[in-house]
Amino acid sequence: MIQQEFATKAKTILEKDATVLGLAVGGSWLTNEMDAFSDLDLILVTRENVSGNKELMLDYAKRLGSFLSGFTGEHVGEPGLLICLYDQPLLHVDLKFVTPEAFRTRIETPALLLDKEGQLKKAINHSRATFPYPDYQWIEDRFWIWIHYALLKIGRGEYLEAYDFLGFLRRVVFGPLLHIKNKNLPRGVRKVETGLSTGDLAKLKRTLPIYDRQSLLNSFRNAVSLYRQLRIALYDNSINLQDNTDKKVMEYFEAIENRK
Repeated sequence: MIQQEFATKAKTILEKDATVLGLAVGGSWLTNEMDAFSDLDLILVTRENVSGNKELMLDYAKRLGSFLSGFTGEHVGEPGLLICLYDQPLLHVDLKFVTPEAFRTRIETPALLLDKEGQLKKAINHSRATFPYPDYQWIEDRFWIWIHYALLKIGRGEYLEAYDFLGFLRRVVFGPLLHIKNKNLPRGVRKVETGLSTGDLAKLKRTLPIYDRQSLLNSFRNAVSLYRQLRIALYDNSINLQDNTDKKVMEYFEAIENRK
């Protein structure tokens, strides 16, 4: 596959670079789910800190293949990530730059392609991967205010704002919680088509509206219903439910829905 060919070539190139300690790969490579539509997640471990130095990061990236363009990952809180597009063949590569110490902090345990001095293996053996899970109280404290905000947009006729907000809720609330319910890692809405039960996927799809006031209201009704079901399935008694806020927001929901 093109991803494996690229990784093998990158390893060969970087083996000769004294500033590089190792190269690892993560993502779908680890679960044997890589296909023609997969990107490649590489982790480049350097002796000195490269993260945040865009020009130096680009210098490394341009040596690995037919580089087209790339940008850094501040938008996802990762200034040490360079998101790249290569040509011949066209391939998306996420190239993360870390030092050996930073390599210890990870959400998964990558496969090692290059480990010149054994530091990567040592870092893995003396640390553990921890995937970030959602904070249920954080969601509960915000959910009803988010619903009210979306209703304001519908009431004003800003339907595209409300439409996009449902996407935010799927990514931040429903996707992760449904994945947890289905014993998956909470990776937003990634692979929900294959990772969720048929029934859960159907419920998620009912939060997809068309550009229409009543369709938006129906989708938000379905969103509220889905959230309540997920609270029952996942939350325990330690979560303080915002019942009064829930009640007031749903009364406002009725008012917006009845307004012609």
